[in-house]
Amino acid sequence: MNNNFQLQYQVLIPARGGSKRFPKKNIIDLAGLPLIEHSINYALQLFPEKNIWVNSDDDEILNLVKKYDINIVKRPNTLADDFTPTLDVCKFQVNEFRLKAILCDALILLQPTNPLRPKNLLYEAISKFELSNRNSLATFTSFNRKLGQIRSNYFYPSNYKPGQRMQDIQSDYFENGLLYISKVESIKKGYIITEDVLPYIVDNIYAHVDIDLPDDLLFAEFLLRR
Repeated sequence: MNNNFQLQYQVLIPARGGSKRFPKKNIIDLAGLPLIEHSINYALQLFPEKNIWVNSDDDEILNLVKKYDINIVKRPNTLADDFTPTLDVCKFQVNEFRLKAILCDALILLQPTNPLRPKNLLYEAISKFELSNRNSLATFTSFNRKLGQIRSNYFYPSNYKPGQRMQDIQSDYFENGLLYISKVESIKKGYIITEDVLPYIVDNIYAHVDIDLPDDLLFAEFLLRR
């Protein structure tokens, strides 16, 4: 556990109960543990229980994680539907810190649906964030594919010319969701990812795991077995 960080961090693991496409996905079993516990255990590698918060509308989820002696917060149902932005959940959590007089300079967001992360990612991301003087950090992964659009049954390349070799295409990047760091003042202003976001590049197979459907769980289980 590292106590030499310049800023005061709190870790938020948001986990709503309702999921129409994959019911109870946040507590579905992955390699012998409920999905959310993978993110809890990851946070515990670097932070004490008092700095880790599970925020949920679902009593089953909250009761499940009580064994960890971390902080649990019951959010209102109005912040737990299919259209609730993660930003609103973060704002709610930041307000909880204010009400409880808990110090927090920056919020670390770990989503349960991204259960696999490189071991040292969190420590290295915080270290780079503190050196950057930026207001947020997000993880990204390169995506080298021939992309285009289909309009009126015709295909139009958007990032390459027909016949161009794959190795000559400039890579794009996708937001992989592994972790986010945002200063509290930025969240209050309405931003998790700010205009000056520090992109932290993660070229690891784990960056392609995002549990949204049952097939995604199979992929994660394969990687863990491997």
